[in-house]
Amino acid sequence: MNKYTLFPVTDQTGITNFLSISYLYRMTLFDETALFDEGKKRFTDFHLPDADLRLWEQFFSKDASDHYYKTLKDHTPWQQRVRKMYDRVLPDPRLTAFYGGQKGLPWTPALLEIKEKVEAECGIVFDRVLLNYYRDGNDAVSWHSDTLPSDGRHHEIGSVSFGETRLFKVRHKTDKQGARLDIPLTHGSFLLMGASMQDHYEHHVPKTTREAAGRINLTFRIADLSKPVYLIKAG
Repeated sequence: MNKYTLFPVTDQTGITNFLSISYLYRMTLFDETALFDEGKKRFTDFHLPDADLRLWEQFFSKDASDHYYKTLKDHTPWQQRVRKMYDRVLPDPRLTAFYGGQKGLPWTPALLEIKEKVEAECGIVFDRVLLNYYRDGNDAVSWHSDTLPSDGRHHEIGSVSFGETRLFKVRHKTDKQGARLDIPLTHGSFLLMGASMQDHYEHHVPKTTREAAGRINLTFRIADLSKPVYLIKAG
């Protein structure tokens, strides 16, 4: 994508306009959140073989999404972890923070607000959250499935995104001929991965060559089975 490529931007009235990347990038000097694409307000069930995967776009309002993006970006104690790759130790291409559980940071009011809205929609109680901050298009995460929690089995994962739209790629582990998904995770979206998702699928967020603003992703998780997992919804 070159600097003259058209990029869709949807305003609060639902009207989509197409602006050039060069113009959008200049706007970040003044108000980064003005760029962020909310997508369309809709629900999608991907009906994957062997797993559940559901997406709510515009799950959070534009104002709420802007507020949470700025709050998390400015007030999270971000760290850059390192990992060993063969004979080298390399920094992760993103920043992270971990809240909840026995080893995580204490929950903040903003995180508890987000958590409450997610739990009310999906009927699942989460006890920890991993935050990833993709600072620009060079930050990414390679193909992987999430590791097993401490109780030895996978659970549902709720993924919330604020900021720049980035592709979330999905592929089956064994069915190489199966469909692959490229899911744009927009500002304020909520993606729910079923418990068997990590057993049968891999996912990743690739780098992008276009100028990209920051993206913050929250993955809500379950580790402590002594707590109730499923809420009982009234009615």
